[in-house]
Amino acid sequence: MKVLLLEAGPDYRSKDMPEVWRSPNPMRALLDPAATADLIWQGLTATRTDKQAPAPFWRGRGVGGSSAVNGQIAIRPPMLDFAEWAAAGCAGWAPEDVLPYFAKLEDDEEFGEEPYHGRGGPIPIYRTPQSEWGAVDHALHRAALAAGLPWAPDVNAPDATGVSPYPINSRNGRRVSTNDAYLEGGRRLPTLTIRGDSLVDRVLISGGRAVGVAVVSGGASTTEYADRVVLSAGTIHSPAILLRSGVGPADELRGLGIDVVADLPVGRGLQDHPVIALAIPLNERSAVTSPDDRHTNVCVRYTSDSPFAQENDVMITAGNQNVLAMEIADLAFGAGAFHLWANQVHSRGSVTLASTDPTVQPLVHERMLADERDLARMRGATRQLVELASGDAVGEITSTSIEHLNKALFAVVDDDAELDDHLLRTAFDAQHPTSTCRMGAPSDPDTVVDPACRVLGIDGLHVVDASIFPTVPRANTNLAAIMVGELMADRLV
Repeated sequence: MKVLLLEAGPDYRSKDMPEVWRSPNPMRALLDPAATADLIWQGLTATRTDKQAPAPFWRGRGVGGSSAVNGQIAIRPPMLDFAEWAAAGCAGWAPEDVLPYFAKLEDDEEFGEEPYHGRGGPIPIYRTPQSEWGAVDHALHRAALAAGLPWAPDVNAPDATGVSPYPINSRNGRRVSTNDAYLEGGRRLPTLTIRGDSLVDRVLISGGRAVGVAVVSGGASTTEYADRVVLSAGTIHSPAILLRSGVGPADELRGLGIDVVADLPVGRGLQDHPVIALAIPLNERSAVTSPDDRHTNVCVRYTSDSPFAQENDVMITAGNQNVLAMEIADLAFGAGAFHLWANQVHSRGSVTLASTDPTVQPLVHERMLADERDLARMRGATRQLVELASGDAVGEITSTSIEHLNKALFAVVDDDAELDDHLLRTAFDAQHPTSTCRMGAPSDPDTVVDPACRVLGIDGLHVVDASIFPTVPRANTNLAAIMVGELMADRLV
Protein backbone atom coordinates (compact mmCIF):
# COMPACT_ATOMS: atom_id res chain seq x y z
CA MET A 1 0.00 0.00 0.00
CA LYS A 2 1.48 3.37 -1.01
CA VAL A 3 0.97 6.20 1.46
CA LEU A 4 1.30 9.92 0.87
CA LEU A 5 1.48 11.86 4.14
CA LEU A 6 0.61 15.53 3.69
CA GLU A 7 1.70 17.76 6.59
CA ALA A 8 0.60 21.39 6.81
CA GLY A 9 3.70 22.31 8.82
CA PRO A 10 7.36 21.50 8.32
CA ASP A 11 8.73 18.04 7.66
CA TYR A 12 11.97 17.52 9.56
CA ARG A 13 14.16 14.68 10.77
CA SER A 14 14.34 13.90 14.48
CA LYS A 15 17.91 15.19 14.70
CA ASP A 16 16.72 18.57 13.42
CA MET A 17 14.05 19.16 16.06
CA PRO A 18 14.94 22.35 18.02
CA GLU A 19 16.56 21.22 21.24
CA VAL A 20 14.37 23.51 23.33
CA TRP A 21 11.40 21.29 22.44
CA ARG A 22 13.21 18.28 23.95
CA SER A 23 13.26 19.93 27.40
CA PRO A 24 11.32 18.24 30.22
CA ASN A 25 9.68 21.66 30.72
CA PRO A 26 7.64 22.54 27.58
CA MET A 27 7.08 26.10 28.79
CA ARG A 28 10.65 26.91 27.77
CA ALA A 29 9.70 26.54 24.12
CA LEU A 30 6.12 27.78 24.36
CA LEU A 31 7.36 31.14 25.65
CA ASP A 32 10.02 31.41 22.93
CA PRO A 33 8.59 33.08 19.77
CA ALA A 34 11.36 31.62 17.63
CA ALA A 35 10.57 28.08 18.82
CA THR A 36 6.82 28.38 18.27
CA ALA A 37 6.90 30.07 14.86
CA ASP A 38 6.94 26.83 12.84
CA LEU A 39 5.62 24.18 15.24
CA ILE A 40 2.58 25.99 16.69
CA TRP A 41 -0.40 27.06 14.57
CA GLN A 42 -0.29 30.84 14.40
CA GLY A 43 -3.45 32.92 14.71
CA LEU A 44 -5.57 30.14 16.21
CA THR A 45 -7.66 31.33 19.16
CA ALA A 46 -10.50 29.98 21.26
CA THR A 47 -13.07 31.23 23.73
CA ARG A 48 -12.86 29.00 26.80
CA THR A 49 -16.20 29.88 28.40
CA ASP A 50 -19.13 32.08 27.45
CA LYS A 51 -17.72 34.84 29.69
CA GLN A 52 -14.28 35.00 28.07
CA ALA A 53 -12.83 36.66 24.99
CA PRO A 54 -10.79 34.65 22.48
CA ALA A 55 -7.23 33.82 23.54
CA PRO A 56 -4.40 31.90 21.82
CA PHE A 57 -4.97 28.17 21.49
CA TRP A 58 -1.83 26.04 21.15
CA ARG A 59 -1.97 23.23 18.58
CA GLY A 60 1.03 21.42 17.15
CA ARG A 61 2.03 21.90 13.53
CA GLY A 62 4.63 19.83 11.68
CA VAL A 63 5.46 16.12 11.74
CA GLY A 64 4.55 14.72 15.13
CA GLY A 65 1.70 17.20 15.51
CA SER A 66 0.90 18.20 19.07
CA SER A 67 3.07 15.37 20.43
CA ALA A 68 6.03 17.59 19.51
CA VAL A 69 4.82 20.51 21.65
CA ASN A 70 2.63 19.09 24.44
CA GLY A 71 3.45 18.43 28.10
CA GLN A 72 4.77 14.90 27.36
CA ILE A 73 2.16 13.33 29.63
CA ALA A 74 1.80 9.60 29.01
CA ILE A 75 -1.28 8.76 31.07
CA ARG A 76 -3.99 6.37 29.93
CA PRO A 77 -7.68 6.96 30.49
CA PRO A 78 -9.33 4.53 32.90
CA MET A 79 -10.87 1.59 31.09
CA LEU A 80 -14.29 2.81 32.25
CA ASP A 81 -14.12 5.41 29.48
CA PHE A 82 -13.97 2.74 26.82
CA ALA A 83 -16.72 0.69 28.40
CA GLU A 84 -18.86 3.81 28.04
CA TRP A 85 -17.74 4.28 24.42
CA ALA A 86 -18.82 0.73 23.60
CA ALA A 87 -22.14 1.15 25.42
CA ALA A 88 -22.77 4.32 23.38
CA GLY A 89 -22.54 2.43 20.09
CA CYS A 90 -18.78 2.29 19.41
CA ALA A 91 -18.51 -1.44 18.78
CA GLY A 92 -14.91 -2.63 18.83
CA TRP A 93 -13.74 0.06 21.28
CA ALA A 94 -14.40 -1.73 24.58
CA PRO A 95 -11.62 -2.12 27.19
CA GLU A 96 -10.63 -5.53 25.86
CA ASP A 97 -10.30 -4.05 22.36
CA VAL A 98 -8.16 -1.02 23.23
CA LEU A 99 -5.98 -2.35 26.05
CA PRO A 100 -3.74 -4.44 23.75
CA TYR A 101 -3.01 -1.31 21.70
CA PHE A 102 -2.09 0.75 24.75
CA ALA A 103 0.34 -2.04 25.60
CA LYS A 104 1.63 -2.26 22.02
CA LEU A 105 2.55 1.42 21.76
CA GLU A 106 4.56 1.61 24.98
CA ASP A 107 7.93 0.79 26.42
CA ASP A 108 7.16 1.07 30.13
CA GLU A 109 10.46 0.85 31.98
CA GLU A 110 8.90 0.24 35.41
CA PHE A 111 5.74 -1.82 34.82
CA GLY A 112 6.37 -3.27 31.36
CA GLU A 113 6.11 -6.87 32.55
CA GLU A 114 2.57 -6.44 33.82
CA PRO A 115 -0.01 -8.13 31.55
CA TYR A 116 -1.72 -4.82 30.80
CA HIS A 117 1.54 -3.05 29.92
CA GLY A 118 4.15 -3.33 27.17
CA ARG A 119 7.88 -3.42 26.63
CA GLY A 120 9.74 -2.50 23.48
CA GLY A 121 7.03 -0.33 21.91
CA PRO A 122 7.79 2.97 20.18
CA ILE A 123 6.68 5.30 23.04
CA PRO A 124 8.85 5.29 26.19
CA ILE A 125 7.02 5.55 29.50
CA TYR A 126 9.11 7.12 32.26
CA ARG A 127 8.28 8.15 35.83
CA THR A 128 10.49 10.64 37.62
CA PRO A 129 11.76 9.07 40.86
CA GLN A 130 10.58 10.77 44.04
CA SER A 131 14.12 11.88 44.82
CA GLU A 132 13.93 14.15 41.76
CA TRP A 133 10.44 15.56 42.31
CA GLY A 134 9.92 19.28 42.80
CA ALA A 135 8.69 20.87 46.00
CA VAL A 136 5.11 21.17 44.72
CA ASP A 137 5.11 17.52 43.67
CA HIS A 138 6.04 16.50 47.22
CA ALA A 139 3.49 18.87 48.74
CA LEU A 140 0.61 17.53 46.64
CA HIS A 141 1.68 13.97 47.39
CA ARG A 142 1.71 14.58 51.16
CA ALA A 143 -1.48 16.65 51.20
CA ALA A 144 -3.49 14.15 49.17
CA LEU A 145 -2.38 11.16 51.25
CA ALA A 146 -3.19 13.09 54.42
CA ALA A 147 -6.68 13.74 53.00
CA GLY A 148 -7.21 9.98 52.75
CA LEU A 149 -6.61 9.42 49.05
CA PRO A 150 -4.79 6.17 48.24
CA TRP A 151 -1.31 5.82 46.75
CA ALA A 152 -1.45 4.37 43.20
CA PRO A 153 2.12 3.82 41.92
CA ASP A 154 0.88 3.07 38.39
CA VAL A 155 -1.79 5.49 37.22
CA ASN A 156 -1.95 3.52 33.95
CA ALA A 157 -3.21 0.37 35.65
CA PRO A 158 -6.74 -0.25 34.29
CA ASP A 159 -8.64 0.87 37.41
CA ALA A 160 -6.12 3.12 39.16
CA THR A 161 -7.35 5.95 41.35
CA GLY A 162 -5.62 8.20 43.86
CA VAL A 163 -2.16 9.77 44.04
CA SER A 164 0.33 8.76 41.35
CA PRO A 165 3.56 9.68 39.63
CA TYR A 166 2.74 11.35 36.31
CA PRO A 167 4.27 9.15 33.56
CA ILE A 168 5.89 10.97 30.64
CA ASN A 169 7.00 10.00 27.13
CA SER A 170 10.67 10.81 27.40
CA ARG A 171 13.96 8.95 27.20
CA ASN A 172 17.11 10.15 28.95
CA GLY A 173 15.32 13.35 29.93
CA ARG A 174 14.36 14.26 26.37
CA ARG A 175 10.94 14.32 24.63
CA VAL A 176 10.04 11.47 22.27
CA SER A 177 7.34 12.60 19.82
CA THR A 178 5.39 10.45 17.39
CA ASN A 179 7.69 11.77 14.68
CA ASP A 180 10.61 10.25 16.59
CA ALA A 181 8.76 7.08 17.53
CA TYR A 182 7.02 6.25 14.26
CA LEU A 183 7.93 8.39 11.25
CA GLU A 184 11.70 8.43 11.71
CA GLY A 185 11.89 4.67 11.27
CA GLY A 186 9.13 4.61 8.66
CA ARG A 187 11.02 6.92 6.32
CA ARG A 188 13.05 4.01 5.03
CA LEU A 189 9.92 2.44 3.53
CA PRO A 190 9.75 2.84 -0.26
CA THR A 191 5.94 2.99 0.02
CA LEU A 192 5.88 6.13 2.20
CA THR A 193 6.16 9.69 0.87
CA ILE A 194 6.09 12.65 3.29
CA ARG A 195 5.48 16.19 2.08
CA GLY A 196 5.75 19.09 4.47
CA ASP A 197 4.35 22.60 4.07
CA SER A 198 1.35 21.09 2.27
CA LEU A 199 -1.94 22.48 3.55
CA VAL A 200 -4.95 20.34 2.69
CA ASP A 201 -7.82 22.57 1.61
CA ARG A 202 -10.56 20.01 1.10
CA VAL A 203 -11.37 16.43 0.24
CA LEU A 204 -12.43 15.82 -3.35
CA ILE A 205 -15.66 13.83 -3.42
CA SER A 206 -17.19 12.36 -6.54
CA GLY A 207 -20.23 10.12 -6.70
CA GLY A 208 -20.32 9.73 -2.94
CA ARG A 209 -16.69 8.68 -2.73
CA ALA A 210 -13.49 10.46 -1.63
CA VAL A 211 -11.09 10.42 -4.57
CA GLY A 212 -8.33 12.74 -3.35
CA VAL A 213 -7.54 16.11 -1.81
CA ALA A 214 -6.89 19.66 -2.93
CA VAL A 215 -3.58 20.92 -1.52
CA VAL A 216 -2.03 24.38 -1.15
CA SER A 217 1.76 24.34 -1.22
CA GLY A 218 4.21 27.09 -2.05
CA GLY A 219 1.35 29.38 -3.00
CA ALA A 220 0.10 26.95 -5.65
CA SER A 221 -2.93 24.67 -5.62
CA THR A 222 -2.48 21.03 -6.60
CA THR A 223 -4.56 17.88 -6.55
CA GLU A 224 -3.58 14.49 -5.17
CA TYR A 225 -5.70 11.46 -6.00
CA ALA A 226 -6.00 8.37 -3.81
CA ASP A 227 -8.10 5.28 -3.25
CA ARG A 228 -8.53 6.23 0.39
CA VAL A 229 -8.28 9.50 2.32
CA VAL A 230 -7.55 9.51 6.07
CA LEU A 231 -7.77 12.81 7.94
CA SER A 232 -5.55 13.02 11.02
CA ALA A 233 -5.36 16.79 11.28
CA GLY A 234 -6.58 16.95 14.87
CA THR A 235 -9.69 18.06 16.70
CA ILE A 236 -9.60 21.58 15.26
CA HIS A 237 -8.41 21.10 11.69
CA SER A 238 -9.96 17.75 10.72
CA PRO A 239 -13.48 19.20 11.04
CA ALA A 240 -12.35 22.35 9.22
CA ILE A 241 -11.22 20.25 6.24
CA LEU A 242 -14.51 18.33 6.26
CA LEU A 243 -16.53 21.55 6.40
CA ARG A 244 -14.66 23.04 3.42
CA SER A 245 -15.36 19.75 1.63
CA GLY A 246 -19.13 20.10 2.02
CA VAL A 247 -19.42 17.65 4.90
CA GLY A 248 -21.09 19.28 7.89
CA PRO A 249 -24.28 20.97 9.12
CA ALA A 250 -26.21 21.90 5.98
CA ASP A 251 -27.40 25.33 7.14
CA GLU A 252 -23.88 26.30 8.23
CA LEU A 253 -22.37 25.22 4.90
CA ARG A 254 -24.98 27.00 2.80
CA GLY A 255 -24.34 30.18 4.77
CA LEU A 256 -20.74 30.04 3.53
CA GLY A 257 -21.72 29.22 -0.03
CA ILE A 258 -20.44 25.62 0.23
CA ASP A 259 -22.32 22.91 -1.63
CA VAL A 260 -23.64 20.30 0.81
CA VAL A 261 -22.30 16.80 0.19
CA ALA A 262 -23.32 15.24 3.51
CA ASP A 263 -25.38 16.86 6.29
CA LEU A 264 -23.48 15.73 9.42
CA PRO A 265 -22.79 17.38 12.82
CA VAL A 266 -19.14 18.08 12.00
CA GLY A 267 -17.53 20.56 14.40
CA ARG A 268 -20.27 20.11 16.99
CA GLY A 269 -19.56 18.39 20.31
CA LEU A 270 -16.15 19.91 21.16
CA GLN A 271 -14.97 19.04 24.66
CA ASP A 272 -11.96 19.84 26.84
CA HIS A 273 -11.05 19.73 30.52
CA PRO A 274 -11.74 23.06 32.29
CA VAL A 275 -8.86 23.99 34.60
CA ILE A 276 -8.27 26.43 37.43
CA ALA A 277 -4.89 27.15 39.04
CA LEU A 278 -4.24 27.80 42.70
CA ALA A 279 -0.94 29.69 42.81
CA ILE A 280 1.60 28.69 45.47
CA PRO A 281 4.28 31.25 46.40
CA LEU A 282 7.47 29.23 46.84
CA ASN A 283 10.09 29.94 49.46
CA GLU A 284 13.80 29.93 48.64
CA ARG A 285 14.52 26.29 49.44
CA SER A 286 11.51 25.17 47.36
CA ALA A 287 12.22 27.14 44.19
CA VAL A 288 13.09 25.44 40.93
CA THR A 289 16.79 25.40 40.17
CA SER A 290 16.73 25.17 36.39
CA PRO A 291 14.35 26.16 33.56
CA ASP A 292 14.64 22.52 32.45
CA ASP A 293 13.29 21.16 35.73
CA ARG A 294 10.24 19.01 35.06
CA HIS A 295 7.09 21.12 35.48
CA THR A 296 4.92 18.31 36.88
CA ASN A 297 5.49 14.81 38.26
CA VAL A 298 2.43 14.07 40.43
CA CYS A 299 -1.28 13.74 39.68
CA VAL A 300 -4.33 12.91 41.77
CA ARG A 301 -7.32 11.31 40.09
CA TYR A 302 -10.37 10.87 42.30
CA THR A 303 -14.17 11.03 42.46
CA SER A 304 -15.77 14.35 43.35
CA ASP A 305 -18.45 14.89 45.97
CA SER A 306 -20.78 16.54 43.44
CA PRO A 307 -24.39 15.35 43.14
CA PHE A 308 -23.45 14.68 39.51
CA ALA A 309 -20.26 12.79 40.39
CA GLN A 310 -18.94 10.02 38.20
CA GLU A 311 -15.99 7.80 38.98
CA ASN A 312 -12.60 9.55 38.74
CA ASP A 313 -14.22 12.75 37.49
CA VAL A 314 -11.65 15.15 38.99
CA MET A 315 -7.90 15.57 38.50
CA ILE A 316 -5.35 17.63 40.43
CA THR A 317 -1.79 18.04 39.20
CA ALA A 318 1.31 19.59 40.70
CA GLY A 319 2.87 22.60 39.01
CA ASN A 320 6.48 23.13 40.05
CA GLN A 321 6.66 26.07 37.66
CA ASN A 322 3.42 28.00 37.17
CA VAL A 323 4.13 30.51 34.44
CA LEU A 324 0.83 32.36 34.75
CA ALA A 325 1.41 32.94 38.47
CA MET A 326 4.98 34.05 37.83
CA GLU A 327 3.75 36.72 35.43
CA ILE A 328 1.40 38.33 37.95
CA ALA A 329 3.37 37.89 41.16
CA ASP A 330 6.37 39.85 42.38
CA LEU A 331 8.09 36.93 44.03
CA ALA A 332 11.79 36.48 44.55
CA PHE A 333 11.65 32.75 44.01
CA GLY A 334 8.77 32.26 41.62
CA ALA A 335 5.49 30.45 42.14
CA GLY A 336 4.19 26.97 41.77
CA ALA A 337 0.58 25.84 41.58
CA PHE A 338 -1.97 23.12 42.06
CA HIS A 339 -4.03 22.69 38.89
CA LEU A 340 -7.54 21.31 39.20
CA TRP A 341 -9.66 20.15 36.32
CA ALA A 342 -12.96 18.44 35.72
CA ASN A 343 -11.81 15.10 34.36
CA GLN A 344 -15.17 14.10 32.94
CA VAL A 345 -17.42 16.73 31.38
CA HIS A 346 -20.81 17.30 29.78
CA SER A 347 -20.39 20.77 28.24
CA ARG A 348 -19.86 20.89 24.48
CA GLY A 349 -18.59 23.62 22.19
CA SER A 350 -17.97 23.99 18.48
CA VAL A 351 -15.50 24.47 15.65
CA THR A 352 -16.87 26.47 12.72
CA LEU A 353 -15.42 28.11 9.64
CA ALA A 354 -14.67 31.81 9.59
CA SER A 355 -13.98 31.59 5.85
CA THR A 356 -13.68 29.05 3.06
CA ASP A 357 -10.03 30.12 2.74
CA PRO A 358 -7.92 27.25 4.18
CA THR A 359 -5.30 29.70 5.45
CA VAL A 360 -7.87 31.37 7.74
CA GLN A 361 -8.10 29.71 11.13
CA PRO A 362 -11.49 28.30 12.17
CA LEU A 363 -13.54 29.71 15.03
CA VAL A 364 -13.29 27.73 18.27
CA HIS A 365 -15.85 28.16 21.04
CA GLU A 366 -15.22 25.64 23.81
CA ARG A 367 -18.18 26.66 26.02
CA MET A 368 -16.58 24.98 29.03
CA LEU A 369 -18.71 24.94 32.19
CA ALA A 370 -21.82 25.74 30.15
CA ASP A 371 -23.46 22.61 31.60
CA GLU A 372 -24.54 23.02 35.22
CA ARG A 373 -23.24 19.53 36.05
CA ASP A 374 -19.71 20.62 35.18
CA LEU A 375 -20.02 23.91 37.03
CA ALA A 376 -21.33 22.18 40.16
CA ARG A 377 -18.49 19.66 40.04
CA MET A 378 -15.86 22.38 39.71
CA ARG A 379 -17.49 24.45 42.45
CA GLY A 380 -17.22 21.66 44.99
CA ALA A 381 -13.78 20.52 43.82
CA THR A 382 -12.44 24.08 44.07
CA ARG A 383 -13.42 24.20 47.73
CA GLN A 384 -11.72 20.86 48.29
CA LEU A 385 -8.63 22.22 46.54
CA VAL A 386 -8.49 25.27 48.79
CA GLU A 387 -8.76 23.02 51.85
CA LEU A 388 -6.06 20.71 50.49
CA ALA A 389 -3.69 23.62 49.86
CA SER A 390 -4.31 25.23 53.23
CA GLY A 391 -2.61 22.48 55.22
CA ASP A 392 0.91 21.96 56.52
CA ALA A 393 2.19 20.21 53.39
CA VAL A 394 1.83 23.36 51.32
CA GLY A 395 2.67 25.70 54.19
CA GLU A 396 6.14 24.16 54.41
CA ILE A 397 7.07 25.31 50.88
CA THR A 398 5.52 28.79 50.77
CA SER A 399 7.05 32.21 51.22
CA THR A 400 3.73 33.80 52.17
CA SER A 401 0.13 32.64 52.53
CA ILE A 402 -1.57 31.15 49.51
CA GLU A 403 -4.53 33.43 50.24
CA HIS A 404 -2.32 36.43 49.53
CA LEU A 405 -1.59 35.19 46.01
CA ASN A 406 -5.16 33.98 45.35
CA LYS A 407 -7.19 36.88 46.75
CA ALA A 408 -9.85 36.81 44.04
CA LEU A 409 -10.60 33.14 44.60
CA PHE A 410 -10.59 33.28 48.40
CA ALA A 411 -12.95 36.28 48.31
CA VAL A 412 -15.69 34.27 46.59
CA VAL A 413 -15.02 30.65 47.52
CA ASP A 414 -17.91 30.43 49.99
CA ASP A 415 -20.56 32.00 47.74
CA ASP A 416 -21.99 29.75 45.02
CA ALA A 417 -23.00 32.47 42.58
CA GLU A 418 -19.83 34.50 42.97
CA LEU A 419 -17.64 31.40 42.75
CA ASP A 420 -19.44 30.32 39.58
CA ASP A 421 -18.80 33.72 38.06
CA HIS A 422 -15.12 33.51 39.04
CA LEU A 423 -14.77 30.07 37.47
CA LEU A 424 -16.41 31.19 34.24
CA ARG A 425 -14.14 34.24 34.03
CA THR A 426 -10.86 32.50 34.91
CA ALA A 427 -11.05 28.85 33.84
CA PHE A 428 -8.71 27.79 31.08
CA ASP A 429 -8.47 24.53 29.17
CA ALA A 430 -6.04 21.66 29.53
CA GLN A 431 -5.30 21.70 25.78
CA HIS A 432 -7.15 18.39 25.46
CA PRO A 433 -9.71 19.11 22.72
CA THR A 434 -11.75 16.18 21.39
CA SER A 435 -15.06 15.10 19.88
CA THR A 436 -15.63 17.38 16.85
CA CYS A 437 -16.05 14.39 14.50
CA ARG A 438 -17.69 12.09 17.00
CA MET A 439 -17.68 8.34 16.58
CA GLY A 440 -20.86 6.42 17.31
CA ALA A 441 -23.62 4.25 15.95
CA PRO A 442 -24.66 5.35 12.43
CA SER A 443 -28.23 5.81 13.67
CA ASP A 444 -27.15 8.34 16.34
CA PRO A 445 -27.79 11.93 15.17
CA ASP A 446 -24.54 13.08 16.84
CA THR A 447 -22.37 10.64 14.85
CA VAL A 448 -19.89 11.78 12.20
CA VAL A 449 -17.85 8.58 11.83
CA ASP A 450 -18.89 4.98 12.44
CA PRO A 451 -16.86 2.61 14.66
CA ALA A 452 -14.58 1.92 11.68
CA CYS A 453 -13.83 5.67 11.58
CA ARG A 454 -15.60 6.00 8.21
CA VAL A 455 -17.34 9.32 7.56
CA LEU A 456 -21.04 8.51 7.21
CA GLY A 457 -22.28 8.54 3.63
CA ILE A 458 -18.82 9.00 2.04
CA ASP A 459 -16.92 5.96 0.83
CA GLY A 460 -13.15 5.93 1.13
CA LEU A 461 -13.00 8.71 3.74
CA HIS A 462 -11.86 8.17 7.33
CA VAL A 463 -10.99 10.37 10.30
CA VAL A 464 -8.43 9.00 12.75
CA ASP A 465 -7.46 11.37 15.57
CA ALA A 466 -8.83 12.73 18.86
CA SER A 467 -11.71 14.43 17.04
CA ILE A 468 -13.48 11.05 16.86
CA PHE A 469 -13.56 10.52 20.64
CA PRO A 470 -17.23 10.36 21.71
CA THR A 471 -16.24 12.26 24.88
CA VAL A 472 -13.04 13.71 26.29
CA PRO A 473 -11.45 10.89 28.32
CA ARG A 474 -10.59 11.04 32.00
CA ALA A 475 -6.92 11.68 31.25
CA ASN A 476 -4.60 13.74 29.09
CA THR A 477 -5.35 12.86 25.47
CA ASN A 478 -1.80 12.13 24.27
CA LEU A 479 -1.67 8.33 24.71
CA ALA A 480 -5.32 7.84 23.79
CA ALA A 481 -4.74 9.55 20.43
CA ILE A 482 -1.70 7.37 19.73
CA MET A 483 -3.71 4.28 20.68
CA VAL A 484 -6.38 5.23 18.13
CA GLY A 485 -3.68 5.43 15.47
CA GLU A 486 -2.26 2.03 16.40
CA LEU A 487 -5.68 0.36 16.47
CA MET A 488 -6.88 1.85 13.19
CA ALA A 489 -3.59 1.08 11.45
CA ASP A 490 -4.56 -2.59 11.86
CA ARG A 491 -8.20 -2.11 10.90
CA LEU A 492 -7.59 -0.02 7.79
CA VAL A 493 -5.50 -2.71 6.11
